Amino acid sequence: MSIIRTGCTTRQSVPTLTGCNHPISVCMDPVSGAGAIFLGGTVLPSRCEAPKVYLPLWLATALTRGGHSGILDALNHFMNEVLISASKLTRRYHVGKTVIAALSEVDLLIGPGEFTALVGPSGSGKSTLLNLIGGLDRPTGGEVHVDGLSLGAASEPELVRYRRERVGFIFQSFNLLPTLTALENVEAPLMLAEMPGHARRERATALLASVGLTARMLHKPNELSGGEKQRVAIARALANRPLLLLADEPTGNLDSKTGGAVLDLLCGLLRAQGLTMIMVTHDLEVAARANRIIHLRDGSIQQIETTSSAETTP
Repeated sequence: MSIIRTGCTTRQSVPTLTGCNHPISVCMDPVSGAGAIFLGGTVLPSRCEAPKVYLPLWLATALTRGGHSGILDALNHFMNEVLISASKLTRRYHVGKTVIAALSEVDLLIGPGEFTALVGPSGSGKSTLLNLIGGLDRPTGGEVHVDGLSLGAASEPELVRYRRERVGFIFQSFNLLPTLTALENVEAPLMLAEMPGHARRERATALLASVGLTARMLHKPNELSGGEKQRVAIARALANRPLLLLADEPTGNLDSKTGGAVLDLLCGLLRAQGLTMIMVTHDLEVAARANRIIHLRDGSIQQIETTSSAETTP
């Protein structure tokens, strides 16, 4: 992400931020409206890391207008609320003797409760970034942390627990088990979590009711419409009460009316449960429902756009 440094208006010494005494600069990009804090400008002691912190527009504005205490309070508030952080996140693949950079040194921060859309042409790195955040793949460079867990350094058992307990996945093709009913599909991840049978059935029934499928819960996938299948998939993704939903083109196989209804359902659930969601989509109308739109191309972030759906106050 490129931040234009013109117009940096605040420069304060913040000795308590990291235990070091170094300046802080708040800058805003007049083109994209993105904000950033730059720490330093000189060589810092080794324990003073994270030279660049990207912030929501409202926070960058608050910091620009604030004094020393305002900067410190707002920055500490933001850093305590980061759910996902990626630093120079990179994924390269070897195809024969050719090295393909699917993702190149991506820096990203996402707070809890945010709805973020990833857009870009095919091959831009959207699904690669989603897979890395979901613990389905490992980076070849850089780092990605979710809820304090370093996914690149995590063991396989840790990643299994992470995917089972903290992440809910929603796929374009639904990925329902064809021989199971809607109720049994939602129960499946609860079985893996070793939830007792009665509690499992009760939880799955309540989830299907929350997505409007009480009357269809005993039907198998081939007896359901596309929209109903995706509602079952959403209920399944929520089964283990995840912190994070990762959705890969969840409306891609649906007509516009059904896709809109599914998106309305997702947005309502996000607000009601305070969930964080990252969605890959090619549809800019779908992306416009998010708080932020991250534009990727050739494995790099080209622009981060704040939408009218985003909060403008803390």
